[in-house]
Amino acid sequence: MYKKYILLSILSGFLFGLSWPVNGIVFLIFIAFIPLLLIEKELRTKSLLQIYFYSFLSFFIWNLITSWWIINSTVFGMFFAIILYSLLMALVFTSYSLVSRKLGDKLGFIFFVSSWIVYEKFNLSWEFSWPSLILGNVFSESHQFVQWFEYTGTLGGSLWVLLVNFIFFKALNKYLSNKYYLKKLSIGLLSISFPIIISLFIYREDIKHEKFVDIIILQPNIDPYNRKYGRTNFEILQEFKKSTKDEKFNNKLIIAPETYFSESPGYSLKDFFNTQFYKDLDNYLKEKKSEIISGIQFYKIYNSSKTKTQSSNYLRDSTWVDIYNSSFINSNKNQVYHKSKLVVGVENLPYKSILEPLLGNLLLDFGGTVMTRATQQKRSVFSTKSKILVAPVICYESMYGEYMTEYVRNGAQLIAIITNDGWWGNSPGHKQLLSYSKLRSIELRRSIVRSANTGISALINEKGDIIDRISYEKSGIINNKVLISDQLTIYAKYGDFIYRVSLFFFIIIFLFYFAKKK
Repeated sequence: MYKKYILLSILSGFLFGLSWPVNGIVFLIFIAFIPLLLIEKELRTKSLLQIYFYSFLSFFIWNLITSWWIINSTVFGMFFAIILYSLLMALVFTSYSLVSRKLGDKLGFIFFVSSWIVYEKFNLSWEFSWPSLILGNVFSESHQFVQWFEYTGTLGGSLWVLLVNFIFFKALNKYLSNKYYLKKLSIGLLSISFPIIISLFIYREDIKHEKFVDIIILQPNIDPYNRKYGRTNFEILQEFKKSTKDEKFNNKLIIAPETYFSESPGYSLKDFFNTQFYKDLDNYLKEKKSEIISGIQFYKIYNSSKTKTQSSNYLRDSTWVDIYNSSFINSNKNQVYHKSKLVVGVENLPYKSILEPLLGNLLLDFGGTVMTRATQQKRSVFSTKSKILVAPVICYESMYGEYMTEYVRNGAQLIAIITNDGWWGNSPGHKQLLSYSKLRSIELRRSIVRSANTGISALINEKGDIIDRISYEKSGIINNKVLISDQLTIYAKYGDFIYRVSLFFFIIIFLFYFAKKK
């Protein structure tokens, strides 16, 4: 019997993993929960601990298949993320069993769907966030099937997956009980096909092309482990001038990758626009009538514990420093943006005020960052000289749907994602990050220009189609016109409303569970 449960849990884990982008078979996701649901049905009244164990095994396999590539950046971070999220997913699944045991299948089903979506939103919000395994992300390589994400966001895809799994599970139960199952099976198949048909109709609609901007995307292809951080910004600037002297770089908005100007610790935040480096860059681009959005590092010094921030790093002698992973544009006014979704253990120590006194530099010892990065509160947008508003999204931030809506509500007409994917090596990592960007373009109906140092730079249209790209480990440019838009989608206006509805049902059923007598 135990062998049967082990095999079912392994099967579930592989169904999840083999459905995942970028090479997965997406339709497997619609049956991935079924082996686990079979285990839960048989063990519901026997052992919650066993349900937790078998579900943990499934989710561990799923996490391992899809996220092993984190090891290229941090060994500790990979094991921490995979184990932590396997434990959390198993907790959600086991709580479904606990509720169903007392309240029955119907309320249990509603509780599971709502609690899973609440869990996904929690994942997107807390400081140990790892957003890759949001169920809706599974459709990033099948973006033609989910054009309705402009209404629901990625959580709409999660809801779709959960509902279809339960319908097929009900059909399987009827089949195993020698009951009429074709009706349930037909409903399940319609539940897959109907949203896809709607999406294909949306996908076929023409986009009105009214406003464009001429852009050039740079992909330098510099190895971050060996070469990138050994050069001064003036050396990089000279290389930039040499590579952009051609006339095709005139009258363009140039997009350069994250920390393109990589000299550490960078420039003082308050003095940057008065530095000789910036003046040289700005004068050069003025001659070409061009502008640049580029990654860079900044710092800010504090000489008192009363003025330092929560993210400040202690240096010595009552001196603290904030380090920023930032971007800037050389326009008519000084504009800077600081990356505000940070990679756990690589760019920040989560809950620093609590964990740092307890752990010290534990994360650093396992391959993390030297100093925690500082962030900013609002999603500010850059304004070019021609009044085009651009969202300066830095790397990891592009994985957060509702977070990205803030740029658009603040006026962004175009999304520029600057990233450095070389940390992940030639693995599925950089491919997944590119793939998830396609979902952002659908949710917000914005063109995306993506500049990767070592990764895949790309131009993505509002339907999620990749119009042009530069392959991994290649240097080059993309020179093209990009559509800009002022349209606000339903999702851009209202964000993750599916989460808010789910939270309501989660709370009601949770309270009812404790209020109901046995």
